[in-house]
Amino acid sequence: MERPHTWDWERARALPASGYEGDIHCVTGWSKFGVRFGGVSLDTFLDVVRPDAAATHAVAYSHTGYSTNLPLADLTGGRAWIAWEYDGEPLAPEHGGPARLLVPHLYFWKSAKWIAGITLLDHDEPGFWEGNGYHERGNPWEEQRYSGD
Repeated sequence: MERPHTWDWERARALPASGYEGDIHCVTGWSKFGVRFGGVSLDTFLDVVRPDAAATHAVAYSHTGYSTNLPLADLTGGRAWIAWEYDGEPLAPEHGGPARLLVPHLYFWKSAKWIAGITLLDHDEPGFWEGNGYHERGNPWEEQRYSGD
């Protein structure tokens, strides 16, 4: 059901910019409060791409081969971004620069660093950590760390 769309850095950066200000949480127990990221909202991105109506999930993957799965409901409604700035500066490579997925309402393993693409699917497909025993969703407020939590 995949619909191939090819995007490059210039096309993504030309979309209307937006940002996130708030908190992020890692499954290992740390949180960072009052962070500021800039980039493009996944809502804006998906409005341009116009995914197939059957799409329910996404797999985000990195240039390193890392992947993570997400329901589209966790990427829309002002809940996710492709981020290329942190605190008004270009995103540093050690934090996923030049661009990373940002899904701040879920544990940070869902915010794939060094984003290379997002594949839209009509089914769920586990990513790297999900295939190794981590929770499919990763909601920090429900402490969804591991499969079965």
